[in-house]
Amino acid sequence: MNTTFCYNHYFTYEELSANLQGLVSAYPSLMSLEVNCVTKEGRNQYVAILTNKNTGDPMDKPAFYLDGNIHAGEVTSSMCALHTLDYLLTNYNESAEVKDILDNYTVYVIPRVTPDGAETYLTTPYTLRSVNRDYEGVKGGIKEEDLDDDGVIRMMRIKNPYGAWKKDPNDEGLMVLRAPDDKYGDFYDIYPEGVLEDYDGSENLKSRKGDWGLDFNRNFPYGWFPEYRQEGAGDYPLSNIETKAIADFVLSHPNICAAAIGHTSGGIILYPPGTKNEAKAPKEDINVLKAIAKMGEEELGYKMLNIFDSFLSSQEFYDSGALDDWMYETQGIPCYTMEFWDIASKAGVPIKWGEKRHEDLAEELKRFAAILKWCRDNAPQYYSDWKKIEHPAFGEVEIGGFNYKFTHQNPPESFLLKELENDTRFNIRFIRSLPQLIIDDIKCEKVGEGIYKVDAIIGNRGYLSTALTKNAVAIKKAKPVKVSINAETADGKKEVEIDELSGYSATLTGVYFYGNITTEQNAKARKKVSFMIKGKPGDEVVINASQIKAGKAEAKIVIE
Repeated sequence: MNTTFCYNHYFTYEELSANLQGLVSAYPSLMSLEVNCVTKEGRNQYVAILTNKNTGDPMDKPAFYLDGNIHAGEVTSSMCALHTLDYLLTNYNESAEVKDILDNYTVYVIPRVTPDGAETYLTTPYTLRSVNRDYEGVKGGIKEEDLDDDGVIRMMRIKNPYGAWKKDPNDEGLMVLRAPDDKYGDFYDIYPEGVLEDYDGSENLKSRKGDWGLDFNRNFPYGWFPEYRQEGAGDYPLSNIETKAIADFVLSHPNICAAAIGHTSGGIILYPPGTKNEAKAPKEDINVLKAIAKMGEEELGYKMLNIFDSFLSSQEFYDSGALDDWMYETQGIPCYTMEFWDIASKAGVPIKWGEKRHEDLAEELKRFAAILKWCRDNAPQYYSDWKKIEHPAFGEVEIGGFNYKFTHQNPPESFLLKELENDTRFNIRFIRSLPQLIIDDIKCEKVGEGIYKVDAIIGNRGYLSTALTKNAVAIKKAKPVKVSINAETADGKKEVEIDELSGYSATLTGVYFYGNITTEQNAKARKKVSFMIKGKPGDEVVINASQIKAGKAEAKIVIE
């Protein structure tokens, strides 16, 4: 796929910012760049607005929302968002499909929700959930630290006769659990590479809980619970600058029709609801969500899953306060959480998403061993054999293993581009499913002296309804289509409203028992409106139709 930038590495904040600024300069009629918020460390959360400004205001077109990096370490999602943005701009004059998108739709892209957190992740040895701000840290234990200054925090094994691990007799690079009858030999504890902090003298060591515990995807208002229920939720909903900026943006841009929210990893496409069983959501919504996710399966090779039924580890103490649920449940917007990259499948030991909630330890260890071997073979630059170092508290220890950041959580750079291109293909197909208002036909007929009847067929050519979802209708977020005429009317009525124009997703189709396929009933995607006007031959009559999710349409006719 043709793009302006080369996607063979992960962009730091400085490079991301420069690339965004460069695209604005190169394509001023197709892109605007705004600062959605400024973080506590002074970095910008950018939002790129893509549309052909010469074909209408961005707010007058159906819009697609795309973001990445709501979690600091999930930098693949940031690269995916930028790649889609880059591809659309770079190919506007080369692709009729891209031209149609930017002429008729708006695309909002927030490529990096947490620029502070991502910068810490990319430029230091540390991992973190969302941002490098102290929150709920617990002192005492082994604190992660890069002891050998190689820029990576790996595993650390400490010889201990009480340890639960031993070296794999078939591969010294691997560790296996000590069997119940293992009495003789060397045994180990395994911790993250790190230093001992505030140790109380107990023989029961533990890994120290990190200071940077905030989780932006637990900070949205719908289903929010405080810290005692879910870690990282924040002091109150939208207590983070970055999450509040996103919510404010969505609320101030009501033309948003659909959203793809970028995460890693697992190779899955998650759809709402995430706080209740799928069966409790409107069936029509689930059918639509699955149909769009099917395109993601085709382009990315991922598996679609309902969040609540098939992804969460607990349906009693489930994770919530997520952006996707807030968008769907409170705004009626169909959206997906995209979990990019699937190292387990690459290693030949795929996770059986949706088939069972828990695996036993033996299965998890088998997968870990396969992934470690895959890293040694496919990303040796991110793997290190065990090596001995002198630890300030424990004496001689060994550190080794893979660099989790760019093997497990994100793909090694040589595997990155394929993920990005596949996601861009899905995003393009997703955008094309949005509602699109059109005036199919307009007629004018004389019914009396100086009185004319004007009929127009108002339609929605998109897959999605102008209401987007049945949930939007239920929560009263759906807005009517407004149709107006510029002429003097005989009855004084110059505007009519259409409650909803279904997309073709609502067309009933089937197969007869003896084999023929059939359209059982068309979706209610068109509606005729009529006006009685005063006029004379030669007058030009203009009908306008508009709806915040479906855009605007105009048609003209001259009275004969």
